[in-house]
Amino acid sequence: MLVDSHCHLDFDAFDEDRAETLERAAAAGVGRMVTICTRLTAFEPVRALARDHDAVDCSVGVHPHNVADEGIAEPARLVALAAGPEVVGIGETGLDYYYEHSPRDDQRASFRNHIAAARETGLPLIVHTRDADDETASILREEMEEGPYGGVIHCFSAGPALAEAAIGLGLYISFSGIVTFKKSDELREIAARVPLDRILVETDAPYLAPVPRRGKRNEPAFVAHTAAAIAAVKDIDLDAISRQTTDNFFRLFRKSAARAGR
Repeated sequence: MLVDSHCHLDFDAFDEDRAETLERAAAAGVGRMVTICTRLTAFEPVRALARDHDAVDCSVGVHPHNVADEGIAEPARLVALAAGPEVVGIGETGLDYYYEHSPRDDQRASFRNHIAAARETGLPLIVHTRDADDETASILREEMEEGPYGGVIHCFSAGPALAEAAIGLGLYISFSGIVTFKKSDELREIAARVPLDRILVETDAPYLAPVPRRGKRNEPAFVAHTAAAIAAVKDIDLDAISRQTTDNFFRLFRKSAARAGR
């Protein structure tokens, strides 16, 4: 069994074949998927997907790109929306200083509010970070001093210092199809050093399809290629990495484990 720990099944890229996409995932051995909320105004369709499909969980949160027009989500609002059994994580949230679609101060405030909600609910924080390694690490550390929380740096593409900081804080690292790209040697070196018990795999579908599917729309079935790349850098077989990343996922996403009867 494999788990796609981060995808966006509600996006319109799947409107024509969403049911078939889920069937292909099951056929590829993907037994669980988390479809990620990026806007509170779009939360209900995200939650409906999780309610309608036993193998799909969801999160609740506001992507840093969307803070400018969605507003800074208050912890109480996130906590209230996270109450259902299908909502297994808080986010995605974080800092994106590459595109800067939202003001940096607003991104920071939203990030901290999401951390507060993760702390209150006990649900894992799902972190997006781009071109903001140092500040992401600083906020994660400062907030951990305020009280413990769990979480994952999703679609990891940052440098080794952030990976080390996250692991030191007890967080997980999730690798996407980027780890299969020809020019991702540094990322593969980081993956080789991340402890096996801290690795998750994801697609971030419909984006970032892995080699040999690069250039196509990504989908959860393709997470097997990412898992194979991690197995190669760890010099272990695919079955072992599948078991390990699935165990890691259910250890972090406890509500998903309960929902799956694990």
